[in-house]
Amino acid sequence: MKLIYQGKTKTLFELENGNILLKFKDDVTGKDGVFDPGENQIGLSIEGSGKAGLELTKFFFEKLKEKGIVTHYVDSNIEENTMEVRKAKVFGHGLEFICRYKAVGSFFKRYGKYVKEAQDLGGLVEITIKDDKAQDPIITKETLNLLNIATFEQYDVIVEQTKLISDEIFEILKEKGLDLYDIKLEFGIDENQNIILIDEISGGNMRVYKNGEYILPLELHKLVLNK
Repeated sequence: MKLIYQGKTKTLFELENGNILLKFKDDVTGKDGVFDPGENQIGLSIEGSGKAGLELTKFFFEKLKEKGIVTHYVDSNIEENTMEVRKAKVFGHGLEFICRYKAVGSFFKRYGKYVKEAQDLGGLVEITIKDDKAQDPIITKETLNLLNIATFEQYDVIVEQTKLISDEIFEILKEKGLDLYDIKLEFGIDENQNIILIDEISGGNMRVYKNGEYILPLELHKLVLNK
């Protein structure tokens, strides 16, 4: 295996078959020792969070596959905290698509004068560029096109896919008595020029509540998978 990238929460290797191997870490994003999926820095290390994230990701990717939704997922090895995926090219240096059902996190911090906390947002989609130094700023459809990061057509496809996938996850969680407040997804272009879902789907990139109380990633893992 060839090391190709050392990320905040995962390490990426290139396999001999051309696919990519993601190794999940126990490091999670946050600030001052407190977990926060909206942060762009490592805040703490939680033992078992890497495996929990992988198990949830496997669960959700397999559910999406049943619905005919194409992703980069190939296989996983839970004991080794690894997931094999198809290679995909990211947009620019990476984009994040956040589907928001409730006003919490950075959205509420930005627009607190206009919305109440936990106000319904109806699955609003926001796009940010992955840039730690710039604190992952929001970017518009027009700017994406102007900077040759994504065309108008690609933008429309990804927003549609973001809503579709997020709604699927919303319903899965709802069946388990859980409320999805927001979720962060990533997309890439595969070898056939198709736009596909990439990265992970776990407690580390979503906010989930039960009876108005926030559920931590490890607890979410237990509730969803009945651990």
